[in-house]
Amino acid sequence: MAVESARSTENPTSIPIRVARVAFAVLTAVTLGFILHDGASDPTFSVVNYFSYFTVLSNVLTVVVLGIGGLVDPRGMHWQLFRGAVTLYMVITGIIYAVLLSNIEVGIAGQWTNDVVHRIMPIVIFLDWIVVPARQRISESQSLVWLTFPVVYGVYTLIRGPIVDWYPYPFLDPRSQGYVALVIGLVVLTVAFVLMALAVNAIGRLGNKWRYGEASAGVE
Repeated sequence: MAVESARSTENPTSIPIRVARVAFAVLTAVTLGFILHDGASDPTFSVVNYFSYFTVLSNVLTVVVLGIGGLVDPRGMHWQLFRGAVTLYMVITGIIYAVLLSNIEVGIAGQWTNDVVHRIMPIVIFLDWIVVPARQRISESQSLVWLTFPVVYGVYTLIRGPIVDWYPYPFLDPRSQGYVALVIGLVVLTVAFVLMALAVNAIGRLGNKWRYGEASAGVE
């Protein structure tokens, strides 16, 4: 434990990167606030629905990761696991948007807000994961635990959807596609998410090797 604690304080993140983290955290928070404020002008707007978008939740977590990472710069194992998880969620957000939602109305206030939450921030937090990787080695099984949140989110959405007659994303809506197509789609998404989790972890390890050298790549 003493060795891990000592190593977690080595190689503190540079001041420019920490400043950039805070700046992007503020940008994301302002963007989310703007979307919320803009939506509130619509009498049909629901705050619960707003926070039922995976995009919104993953961006809220991004504010936490970048804000704390910039102000405090924790380096312990639990924090790195949390960083990796949120990085995965934003990668999912960016890829799913690009593949399935780019030509669909997703309830975002304007083009600039859409670009921030769906395009810019997934790239920013992914680059942060590469440039300042976890010093400790994260196993494949640990990276798969990151999928707990998407699974819980999916269950929540499918249970709540019929109750309120609303689904945040068309690929989670059985009303138009039927349950057979929904199940097939969820299986495909699950496999894709597993591959994304493993890829995010593997790329983080490459970043570790690049920044800290071969010897540190096996630190537990």
